[in-house]
Amino acid sequence: MKARTRAATILLTPFFLLFTAVMVVPIGYAVWLSLFTEKQSGLGFGGTETVFSGLDNYTAALGDRAFREGFGVLLGYCLLYIPLLLAGALGLALLLDSALARARRFFQLALFLPHAVPGIIAALIWVYLYTPQLSPVVQAMEAGGIGFDFFSPGGALPSVVNIALWEWLGYNMVIFYAALQAIDRSVLEAATVDGAGAWRIAFSVKIPLVKASLAMVGLFTIIGSLQLFTEPLILNKGTGSAVTSTWTPNMYAYTAAFDRNDYGLAAAASVLLALTAALLSFAVTRLADRKGKRA
Repeated sequence: MKARTRAATILLTPFFLLFTAVMVVPIGYAVWLSLFTEKQSGLGFGGTETVFSGLDNYTAALGDRAFREGFGVLLGYCLLYIPLLLAGALGLALLLDSALARARRFFQLALFLPHAVPGIIAALIWVYLYTPQLSPVVQAMEAGGIGFDFFSPGGALPSVVNIALWEWLGYNMVIFYAALQAIDRSVLEAATVDGAGAWRIAFSVKIPLVKASLAMVGLFTIIGSLQLFTEPLILNKGTGSAVTSTWTPNMYAYTAAFDRNDYGLAAAASVLLALTAALLSFAVTRLADRKGKRA
């Protein structure tokens, strides 16, 4: 028993050291930083000094309309993006897993390739495709009598959702496809013998058996959605779009830190966002556990 404990300690120590260095310490520093603010002494000629402000930065962030509206944008993004991602990725995985699918490896690789493109590069590509003076897509739409401004207040959110779907649809499809491949084929054969068609097998047999993968992807997607930053940041730069510098909470924190040099406010906004992600993760996990127990 002692040998096992010693071996486990040796194997787990590097993980906990790395976890502490890259997770615990930065989070602790962010919390500490959020409790302080910088103030100018005298008439502004004496430099700045760091003073303890308690929860003032949290109050300032929550009292800022731009920060609150950022959570509204995230809510709209999640309501539009998450169902489309889960349904699209699961649908593609079911198609690849069906008996009618051909060239599965090719389509699996082709659908996964967009995920290999860095997010900032993908955003730049789509900004080009959204720009009316440059994009052949927009020109083709206008020629067909379809007018849509991807940078307008009503078009900005769908534009960002489209970029995220292009990036992550194939990645999550691979996860679902792997889960479908792990299903015991005898179960599917039994359903076929009982007279179930392809649609009935898909909805009554396959999907219930990959619920764990659905819950995991849903949880990671929620956490990733709350961290929305790269795509709207690129749309905000030089496009004249409705995406402002405080469009999402992450962008609000970035602007507070690097444009306004208010690191305490930025840290407080980041901590509030992290707490929101933790609470949502806990809620989704509990909900999945309850459904699993009922099943």
